Amino acid sequence: MHTVAVIALDGVIPFDLSTPIEVFSRTRLPGGRAAYRVRVCAASEEVDAGAFALRAPWPLAALAEADTIMVPGTADPTAPVPEEVLDALREAAGRGTRIASICVGAFVLAATGLLDGLRATTHWSAAELLAALHPAVEVDPGVLYVDNGQLLTSAGAAAGLDLCLHMIRRDLGSAVAADSARLSVMPLERDGGQAQFIVHDQPPAPRGSVLEPLMRWMEDNARRELTLDELARRSGMSVRTLNRRFREQTGTSPLQWLHRARVRQAQHLLETTAHPVERIAAQVGFGSPTAFRERFKRLTGTSPHAYRRTFRTQNAP
Repeated sequence: MHTVAVIALDGVIPFDLSTPIEVFSRTRLPGGRAAYRVRVCAASEEVDAGAFALRAPWPLAALAEADTIMVPGTADPTAPVPEEVLDALREAAGRGTRIASICVGAFVLAATGLLDGLRATTHWSAAELLAALHPAVEVDPGVLYVDNGQLLTSAGAAAGLDLCLHMIRRDLGSAVAADSARLSVMPLERDGGQAQFIVHDQPPAPRGSVLEPLMRWMEDNARRELTLDELARRSGMSVRTLNRRFREQTGTSPLQWLHRARVRQAQHLLETTAHPVERIAAQVGFGSPTAFRERFKRLTGTSPHAYRRTFRTQNAP
């Protein structure tokens, strides 16, 4: 039987801890037998889980017998990880054990060095910090999970369910995974990625800067067909100077900033109205519905229709 070991570290996020326990322990083979044996392991006798304390029935040494190790996130992802935990994970990787992290558990995996040179993900709000602390890791904040074969990482909260179901499908096939998904009241595959859940605030211009009036005007006039030449004339700068100032103060170009502003306005309309996608595309300034759909998917990772199904307010007119 496939053994899944779940590590409980001090500060463990209870949701992250319980997700693999529930999903794997309830998975059944076609004949009804349990597919996985789940063990919760810890480096200490008692683990602080925030709202409560827990006692793990298995010591850290039990990782040596695991086929898969799950690393849940912790409340403070920057907290030092005990060396014995890092060593145990490195040794397990050396044996070929599959290791997967949930949410900010990616920080623990990154601390071992095992993710160096690999693509990985974590909760979108922590992705920038993970990239800064571990520059050798290619952090992708827009996906629900990343499968590198032996090493896997997932985004936050419910993305841990997506990862577990993906692993079950990889191990036992789609039929068993579909049964597990139904027990979890989850689709086996969700539309889009993590990017659809990110709040895309515009990079702010410093208050009182020369760009602030222009950026406000761009938002108010986003539905118009705005050109770089027109923006430069309005700002009183050359195109070259405008591009340079924008990159200095926002990290992006004027037209890229404008596209993001339009998509954010479109998200609001998709959430709060029943307007057809074609009408919304025109309302926010895209020349065609096709161009709108392509830009929307590029920035959010999903289609306008899928985004509306997920986020539309129930009483939207």
